[in-house]
Amino acid sequence: MPKQKSSYRIALGGLITALSILFLFMTGVIPFGTFALPTLAGAVLVAIVIEFSGKTALLTYIAVSILAVFITPDREAALLFVFFFGYYPILKEKLEMLKSKVISYLIKFAVFNVSIAAAYSLLIFLFQLPVFEAFGVYGIWGIIGLWVVANLVFILYDVALTRVISMYVNWFRPKFLRKLH
Repeated sequence: MPKQKSSYRIALGGLITALSILFLFMTGVIPFGTFALPTLAGAVLVAIVIEFSGKTALLTYIAVSILAVFITPDREAALLFVFFFGYYPILKEKLEMLKSKVISYLIKFAVFNVSIAAAYSLLIFLFQLPVFEAFGVYGIWGIIGLWVVANLVFILYDVALTRVISMYVNWFRPKFLRKLH
């Protein structure tokens, strides 16, 4: 690999890592950021996937995940990134290569639901986060309702991520990155 390409890869990887950590660190400042900011932290990994490969993006995801667990103030946001939003943009590329769109979406929903369930199980049982108390009188019906809403929001997230990818490829990359290649 030429030296210029190698330095470009390192610089972009460092920039994306720093930006992702910044988004995750802001969860301590922005109250609603627990859910919104991990999605942004993962979405910026799209640049690494497109510019280099899923393998390079995976290394960036691992670096951000390790840093997030140790330095971000919001454990819930950090675990949401680690368990789903960090690697989903990398996985999305592979899943959308499947011939069947139905199978692709079934796998996406399965990954989302298993990942979120695992993250919240860890938060509840290891970190003793009082999730169930937040539902009060609604109890199990509140949890089921939230789970349904979360799956609907996942559909919106997937569509939005597709549009971010399209915007990156068709507008940002040609306009700002054309001289670097």
